[in-house]
Amino acid sequence: MIRLPALVLLSTLAVATPAVAASSPPDYAGRVEKVLRATPLIDGHNDWPEALRENEGDKRWTLDLTDLSATPGRYNTDIVRLRKGRVGGQFWSVWVSPDLPGDEQVIQTLEQIDLVRAIVARYPQTFALARTAADVRRAHASGRIASMIGVEGGGQIDGNLSILRTYAALGAGYLTLTHSRTIDWADSATDNPKHGGLTDFGKQVVRELNRLGMLVDLAHVSEGVMRDAIAVSSSPVIFSHSSARAVDDHPRNVSDEVLRLLKANGGVVMVNYASPYVSDAYRRWAADSSAEKTRLNAPPFGGLDIGQPEKAAADYAQWLKAHPAPRVTLGEVADHIEHISKVAGVDHVGIGSDFDGVGNQLPEGLSDVSTYPALLVELMRRGWSDEDVAKLAGGNLLRVMEAAERASKPS
Repeated sequence: MIRLPALVLLSTLAVATPAVAASSPPDYAGRVEKVLRATPLIDGHNDWPEALRENEGDKRWTLDLTDLSATPGRYNTDIVRLRKGRVGGQFWSVWVSPDLPGDEQVIQTLEQIDLVRAIVARYPQTFALARTAADVRRAHASGRIASMIGVEGGGQIDGNLSILRTYAALGAGYLTLTHSRTIDWADSATDNPKHGGLTDFGKQVVRELNRLGMLVDLAHVSEGVMRDAIAVSSSPVIFSHSSARAVDDHPRNVSDEVLRLLKANGGVVMVNYASPYVSDAYRRWAADSSAEKTRLNAPPFGGLDIGQPEKAAADYAQWLKAHPAPRVTLGEVADHIEHISKVAGVDHVGIGSDFDGVGNQLPEGLSDVSTYPALLVELMRRGWSDEDVAKLAGGNLLRVMEAAERASKPS
């Protein structure tokens, strides 16, 4: 037997044995698809009904909603893109202006609820009304998008619990306690506080939401209201479209202190895509931009270009050229998700895009409802397991809905 030198033998074996192929790139897209077949991807907040009302008027009742991409940027949502984005459940926001009188807010809220129900009725192969977690799972199993309703503002009940109960009977699944204005019983995050949190009536609203099995939504509210509502609520609360204040110090976002309270409560923060709530640099730029518009053309007495709208527009365009908006990216949204998961835990984070409610103030890579899988891919790249991605996508919200249902005592 001829004995070859060790180095020659190793070289011979290397030639004789097929080289191990370079490892294939991870199949993140395949993993996302597997997750979303088993778990419905649920977005906590989409303003499509209001966008249709504002843009289409009475045509909103008959407009073909299959594909609205012919006018880029006008809509973030249509049926084609919802399917591409693998959406399994959606809370459709029924928002009306908080500046309207209370009775008009109620009328317009009812119209918005009617519009959501009409869209579902027009496209029964695509959408299914859902009120419970079981409804969501049934819709997902049948290949349809579970359509839930969120009433986005406490002013929309006009200080009357009977109106709240009526919204619940029509299928509303959550009430956002305030919008952009402080109301008679709760402070907004973006208005001057009057109450230091919730009034006694505000606490009654939270208890009635618990009794009805509706979710208490703390997006838009002041930190005092956040703390009061979590203390009063017997069910887990949600933030239907908010982000992490430690990452972007906007008062609409959720502080680490409140995140720790939320963990004990069992609730979930559904991360917002709107650039002012994602990027602190963008938030500061937006404030500077607004101040510049005021400096140039502030009625009735101020403004360098007052009474000269064309000059004001030209001067503002020059300012924009010198001060372009900071880039905001999908990765920054993922940063918020990761921060919340680190502080409160992965069981307490979800997705609440705010699509069709923020104009073009969306991050690169998250321009419309077709892009949800890209965000999940990014988190997998960062090391998230399939189980944790499933919790983010919809599992956490379903758990919260089930808890609210168990605690409810509807009459």
